[in-house]
Amino acid sequence: MTNGEHPRVFLSYAHDSAEHQDLVRQFATFLQAQLGVEVFFDQWVDGHRLDWSLWASQHLTKADFVLAIASPAYKRRAEGHEVSDVGRGSQFEAAMIRDNLTRDLPRETRRILPVVLPGRKVEEIPSFLNAHSTTRYEITEFTLEGAASLLAAFTGVPRFAPPKIGAWVGAWHANRPADKPASSAQLLTTVLQPVARTSDIRFTGAEIDGMHRGTSIVYRPQLFAGDPRGVVEYNLSRRYRRFESVAGVLDDADEAEQVGYFQVFLDNVPQGQFEARMGRPAWIQCDLTNVLRMKLVAWRPGMTVHPVAAGAAMAVGKSNRLPSLGWGDPALVE
Repeated sequence: MTNGEHPRVFLSYAHDSAEHQDLVRQFATFLQAQLGVEVFFDQWVDGHRLDWSLWASQHLTKADFVLAIASPAYKRRAEGHEVSDVGRGSQFEAAMIRDNLTRDLPRETRRILPVVLPGRKVEEIPSFLNAHSTTRYEITEFTLEGAASLLAAFTGVPRFAPPKIGAWVGAWHANRPADKPASSAQLLTTVLQPVARTSDIRFTGAEIDGMHRGTSIVYRPQLFAGDPRGVVEYNLSRRYRRFESVAGVLDDADEAEQVGYFQVFLDNVPQGQFEARMGRPAWIQCDLTNVLRMKLVAWRPGMTVHPVAAGAAMAVGKSNRLPSLGWGDPALVE
């Protein structure tokens, strides 16, 4: 939905335990209070006598999205392995979901979203929701970052926009004079000096995805980040044809689970945004034809920037979420 309306969401879940019900309520609160989603949730409407099957049927039908919350009891009841008088509500809701999928599989695949909350497992998703061959939504934390994939499903807008298709390098290769061989790549840091950079940028070797990359651009603050993003900018003088680099989380990062983001700006025009994790770097290439200035930007969401806040976090043993990111052996091709 991209028309500015609040998506209407129905939560289908099992009352496994008091702890699980509390977790689902926290999730519902996050959706409605922080994401602006209208949530149909049974714990918020139990102040008077209701026909629960009618209530569930009405809201399951009119909701824009139905979130099937994974848990052992929900899987058991949705798959028909529960005794008939236990968990009647979730058994009834799961039966409606199965019926809707059978009636219109493409539409209901987009509308019914299997959700795995923190502490739960993918294996707890009912098998008819095809958790391993269709999209599932694993919520890492109740934040925008932790629910980014679910927000993309609500809006219909992908998290990362693809870059524009650059000039086809094969055409240049095929049309160059036969007596002029293709020029080899040159390491960026050995042929150009930056015209600007933030304080935490270093030019050194880096280990990325098990390989040593000896002339890398590293963004690795020590105690606190001096800037919200690591930036380095070069004047290309319209000399180069292509930029390429392996960008990723450093193999010796203190916090191995961190996610890093990388982006190239060409004459201040943003190119594609790339996500990288430890052992899963991004291979970045950009067409530099007629480009004057190139800016490389790296960041880790949620890191502490202000030194006072960083000191306070360190004092209580809390992570400042400092990035350990690198552009491995960035190269230019003339």
